[in-house]
Amino acid sequence: MAQTTGQGLTSELYKTIVAIVDDRVREIRVTREEFEDLKEVVRELAQAQARTEQRLDRLAEKVEELAEAQARTEKRLDSLAARVEELAEAQKRTEARVEELAEAQARTERRLDSLTVKVEELAEAQKRTEARVEELAEAQKKTEVKLATLTDEHRKTREMLGGLAHTVGYRLEDEAIWALPHLLARDFGMEIESPLVRTFLEAAPNRYVEVNIWGHGVVDGRRVAILGEAKSQLKKRDVDGFLKTMAKVGEISGMEVFPVLVTYQASPKVRQAAAEKGIKVYLSYELRIPHGSL
Repeated sequence: MAQTTGQGLTSELYKTIVAIVDDRVREIRVTREEFEDLKEVVRELAQAQARTEQRLDRLAEKVEELAEAQARTEKRLDSLAARVEELAEAQKRTEARVEELAEAQARTERRLDSLTVKVEELAEAQKRTEARVEELAEAQKKTEVKLATLTDEHRKTREMLGGLAHTVGYRLEDEAIWALPHLLARDFGMEIESPLVRTFLEAAPNRYVEVNIWGHGVVDGRRVAILGEAKSQLKKRDVDGFLKTMAKVGEISGMEVFPVLVTYQASPKVRQAAAEKGIKVYLSYELRIPHGSL
């Protein structure tokens, strides 16, 4: 049997363990120089560790800064996300507005097409109007020619009527000049000095006043200037105009004026106005003096 040690190990096992331990001790044994080298390495490792820790500290600060930057970035991202949402909503509204504008544009184009047709119709109507204007211009020329002819004929007619009016007026004056001496003698006891005449009275050198009936007579012992005028139809304005002539003749002659108006027709109102001014009015039929009464 194998011998055992006090620890209960066999001698063989004990020897084996000791041999293993000796080999292990020899493996880990180092020299002094190696130890010094090891210390240097440890020191360098310690310095490297210190530098590493400093770098780690700086890295930690950097990481903190990055974290803060990340926080700010996230805030900006949140704000940007909100802005993107707003832009998305705005885009939707813009798209809706674009759709509305597209519809409006379509309506505008339809109206434009309609207006284009209308303009073409108006252009055609304008052509027809211009043609009508040309026709009217031609008609106007013809009308102007006719109007010129009518104007000339009207002028001739007026001249004829004027001549006729003068003839009628002169005829009435002639009858009055012939009949008034008898009428004035009968109605006022007037004595006519000389035959009545149609004449012009000189108001100033080379200035004359035309009078229809003129002469001199004596009434109630007064010598008067007989002034008469004939009107086919006596109006109030004729009475007013005759009063002005009376004033002028009175200044020219320096005599009392005896006024007489002769007419075919005069309203009672006009005859009253003449009478109020002291003007005697004879109607044409009163000039018919019976034969043998002179």
